[in-house]
Amino acid sequence: MQRRTFLASAAATGVAATLNPSMTMAAETNPLLAKWTGPFGGVPAFDKVKVADFKPALEAAMARNLAEIDAITANPAAPTFDNTIAALEDSGRTLADLYCYYGIWGGNMSSPEFQAVETEMDPRLSALQDKINQNPALFKRIETVYNSPDKAKLTPEQQRVLWIYYTNFVRAGAKLDPAAKARVGAINTELAGLFTKFSQNLLADENTFITLTDADLVGLPDSLKAAAASSATQRKMPGKFIIVNTRSSVDPYLTYSPVRATREKVWKAFVNRGDNGGATDNNAIIGKILKLRVERAKLLGFKTHAHWRLENAMAKTPENAMGLMEAVWTPAIAQVAIDVAAMQAIVDQDAKAGGASFKIEPWDYRFYAEKVRKAKYDLDMNEVKPYMQLDKLREGMFWAAGQLYGFQFKKVEGVPVYQEDMTVYEVTRDGKHVGLWYFDPYAREGKRSGAWMNAYRTQERFSAKAGGEITTIVSNNSNFIKGKPGEPVLISWDDATTLFHEFGHAIHGLNANATYPSVSGTNVARDYVEFPSQLNEHWLPTKEVLNTFCVHYQTGKPIPQALVDKIKAADKFNQGFDTTEYLASALIDMKLHLAGDVDIDPDTFEREELAKLNMPKEIVMRHRTPQFGHVFSGDGYSAGYYSYLWADTLTADVAEAFQEAPGGFYDKPTAKRLYETIMSKGNSVDPVDQFKAFRGRDVKIGALMRDRGFPVPPGA
Repeated sequence: MQRRTFLASAAATGVAATLNPSMTMAAETNPLLAKWTGPFGGVPAFDKVKVADFKPALEAAMARNLAEIDAITANPAAPTFDNTIAALEDSGRTLADLYCYYGIWGGNMSSPEFQAVETEMDPRLSALQDKINQNPALFKRIETVYNSPDKAKLTPEQQRVLWIYYTNFVRAGAKLDPAAKARVGAINTELAGLFTKFSQNLLADENTFITLTDADLVGLPDSLKAAAASSATQRKMPGKFIIVNTRSSVDPYLTYSPVRATREKVWKAFVNRGDNGGATDNNAIIGKILKLRVERAKLLGFKTHAHWRLENAMAKTPENAMGLMEAVWTPAIAQVAIDVAAMQAIVDQDAKAGGASFKIEPWDYRFYAEKVRKAKYDLDMNEVKPYMQLDKLREGMFWAAGQLYGFQFKKVEGVPVYQEDMTVYEVTRDGKHVGLWYFDPYAREGKRSGAWMNAYRTQERFSAKAGGEITTIVSNNSNFIKGKPGEPVLISWDDATTLFHEFGHAIHGLNANATYPSVSGTNVARDYVEFPSQLNEHWLPTKEVLNTFCVHYQTGKPIPQALVDKIKAADKFNQGFDTTEYLASALIDMKLHLAGDVDIDPDTFEREELAKLNMPKEIVMRHRTPQFGHVFSGDGYSAGYYSYLWADTLTADVAEAFQEAPGGFYDKPTAKRLYETIMSKGNSVDPVDQFKAFRGRDVKIGALMRDRGFPVPPGA
């Protein structure tokens, strides 16, 4: 997600290199290598990007990075923080800027031509990281600084940066013998290719769709019909209606369509992405990834990949993560049983009146959950949707961020974007420029599904070349269905929650106040990074946002208080489903990576382990293994999908701090403390210490259980 994700673990390499004449010419003429120019300290030149330029640009930037690091390792002076660690922080900037373009074209603008570049270059980029992390001359300098008594003279942030560099190099194999280093490097290179293939297979399956007949449209809300028509029009199928094989298209159909046979068809297409046999099947790839990961972990001195991944996370061990998940799993599936019984009662009652008789299946769950919600709370979430205008909700996010952090957002024109529907906003505080926020809202071919945040540039005050503070550039990316020209885009309550969630990541980046880029903004532990984003979800249902920004798209009237009261009354409804589908994925992720050096058939493993967990048959994993991009499109969330639950323990606890304050969620002193102790710190302070500084104690699980409506364990 972050701009320096690639570089922070790599920094630069000490392998000798020079720029050959062809690379020098590429550096002079390739627009992807040009320094960012324009307003706001420079902006990405998205209007200059051509796929054909990526490979030569990457080769030139990699060579430039090698040459920069050569200078560090060749420095005859004794290693110090300034000539080694600070020099590493200042290296590789050309490659980092280029990787901004590269990541966007991989996730937002993919094409067969670009995928060919990825297939060739991803293994080479991985090899570059290994040259860095395994370079003995470079590590010797880092280790010397780390063990020097002068370390005590460094600032706390410098000590943190030094610890991160030293730890990351050791974890990547810097202390291994040459043969082990070579094998780790070979594994990483092979994994990079497998990650790319997994992602491309998944994207191919998500670009498929199901065409709806007139009978399939019966009972659908007009907004969903319009979305299905818009999706068809984008694919040059005017007059047709399609459900694209992505969550933003599938879930609404499963929720509101009364046509059971088509619900089943749509559901099966979605849950079998990456699992259909043939060229895009991911099962064999997953098996290879798992074997390579456990081999690498053992070479690095760890029992399993999970133990390696969690060593430097907040959870520290897989056992701690499993303990939390298991504590929540039991009450979650118990609640599912209660909810399914209520759904089945509706089906049985309908059958007595002449309707079909059947047992609730996964493709029925969302549809009948809405019926139960209506029966218990007199709440139809489709009644809420007319008040959920995307543009108005964006304004609500801006307003809430302004109340909490003093931000102001102003739309700017003339800044290059990579797609015409994007918008750009300048963010200021007290009249001072803070950063830029880019928004890429709509689904399209070549864009991966889901929603996410990117940091194009990280805030920092350290830059020997810039001579001052560098401000951040962040983006949010969604997959809403674009409406007709001039018509507002209406989204669901769940999608609005996701919108606030991803904006929470952006806020985390915008609040950054660090000296060094590797500890700035969202460059934090994986099981901490979701905490600020999940926390931001809590501002959507506040009366201030609802009354001002949730207004009817036709009348302009605010959402009725009676409807708001129903939403709050039903706040914990369906927590059994939400928690179970998520936790099933998190538990399978962890179990896959705790299994050790065994041959695994992903489908069989998934089925057998879920049976051991007593997984309700009416629910499937939120991300089944063959489509689990969090885990198999890279190492990022591998053995780490538990992070959302771990972070939510922090989220719920901090949310209760606001609820306890006189001003509630807009309490100024509490917001100020949140900014000073957490939101501005990035990774410059240990996350455990950040939370303690805010709350005055360690986190407790009680708030999480209360938030989900589950029984609170003794002492929690």
